[in-house]
Amino acid sequence: MAKLKIIRCKVESGSIVAQQGASNIFEATINPEKYTHKFALNYTGEKRGRGVALNTSSPVTKFATADPEQLEFSIVLDGTGVVPDAKNKTVAQQIDQLRYVAYEYDGEEHEPNPVKVIWGKGLKAFFGRLTGMSVSYTLFHPDGSALRAEITLVLIEAKTAREEALEAKRSSPDLTHVVRVRQGDTLPLLCHRIYKDVGKYLEIARFNDLDGFRDLEPDTLLRFPPVR
Repeated sequence: MAKLKIIRCKVESGSIVAQQGASNIFEATINPEKYTHKFALNYTGEKRGRGVALNTSSPVTKFATADPEQLEFSIVLDGTGVVPDAKNKTVAQQIDQLRYVAYEYDGEEHEPNPVKVIWGKGLKAFFGRLTGMSVSYTLFHPDGSALRAEITLVLIEAKTAREEALEAKRSSPDLTHVVRVRQGDTLPLLCHRIYKDVGKYLEIARFNDLDGFRDLEPDTLLRFPPVR
């Protein structure tokens, strides 16, 4: 079974790229039981004044921004020797490796490095930066050293200015786009990425002969025609 990997990255020529070498890779010896991939949209409220047709003070929501995606999961570190892939690795050593890959400050960049998270076919490569890391120690050796720990990681999506600009160019509403659905995608989210208008999801659902728009099948190809 494929193991979840966290790879230390660097910014090179305007792109985030994985660093080479075993020391830059943290591999989970016990895969997470689950992970949470979060998406969020923000709206502003505009109040209607008197004289407007509906003559009401209730706010009218209008799309404002999309928050960066977030990834959250927990992994168990074992130092008892019963987990084959973790033999000869203490819990402390595994934590030190994870801290080096995802947490430690880079003196040259003056910030922690971005990372790439991959896990088989279920989780498409996620580039992010660590925002939270908590360690819960659950089993100890008689000498007090930790034999097992559970670590919860929270990462926020990472992009360079160049990557953001390229994505914006690819997302021009004047072009026809073919998009491969990723885990967690919804039509409103995809419409925001391409048209900057979440309200077009029903039109796109009809265009692609979809019965629904909430639960999209990963790897499905959808077409987004030019804005009229």
